[in-house]
Amino acid sequence: MVLIKEYRICMPLTVEEYKIGQLYMIARHSLEQSDDGEGVEVIDNKECFDPDHGKGQYTEKRIHLSSRLPYWLQAVCPKVFYVIEKGWNYYPYTVTEYTCSFIPKLHIRILTRFEDNAGSSENCLNLSEETLKNRIVDHVDIAFEEPSEKHYKIEEDPKFFKSRITGRGPLVEGWRQTDKPMMCSYKLVEASFEVWGLQTRVEDFIQKCIRDVLLLGHRQAFAWIDEWHGMNIDDVRMYEKDKQMEANDKLRQSLPPALETDKTQETT
Repeated sequence: MVLIKEYRICMPLTVEEYKIGQLYMIARHSLEQSDDGEGVEVIDNKECFDPDHGKGQYTEKRIHLSSRLPYWLQAVCPKVFYVIEKGWNYYPYTVTEYTCSFIPKLHIRILTRFEDNAGSSENCLNLSEETLKNRIVDHVDIAFEEPSEKHYKIEEDPKFFKSRITGRGPLVEGWRQTDKPMMCSYKLVEASFEVWGLQTRVEDFIQKCIRDVLLLGHRQAFAWIDEWHGMNIDDVRMYEKDKQMEANDKLRQSLPPALETDKTQETT
């Protein structure tokens, strides 16, 4: 059975504000995580259309992460290892999929919807009765849960951060019940790795990694609010484009020649 978890991450923002904050956070976070041949490489970023959700933005990325895998998984992966991320952003609804050509049994699908509430919607993603029965709901607290020690920065800690521009923060006990404005990211994560003997271990590992990224990313989106608040969509798209180019350049300077040759062949 596929492991299904629904993460609910509250933020002291409006859904409209987070539209900008999310794009800024992803672009900056991707650049900061790109170093020594690892990180996020943007392959495609263009407009798309869906008959149900209207206009959106399609992105395709390579996430290089060989040394970030646990040793037991590194043993079965090549040294040059990357996951392909494909995303369709029809804000406030998004779909993200992860695959890996080296591990065809690996598939991750994330459905997301953003709402102006404190995580009180029980089925905002319109899930089937079967999925509702099997999902595990996990509330992520950006203030009173901390990322790993290597990613912790006191200036990004919502318990201590106060926005100069909006006056929001620091976040105190019970903030999700008292602070205004308030929004929630609802993220349904389906992690599938159908390999006998490894399925449970790998699916648990994947969910933990995704949860860690969600916690860190949402903390940063709030802690960086003074950098992005006041931007419009054109401003943040330009910022996104600049940071994507920087991240790609950093990765290409350190990627093995074989992978660069492979990428050139793919794009010709």
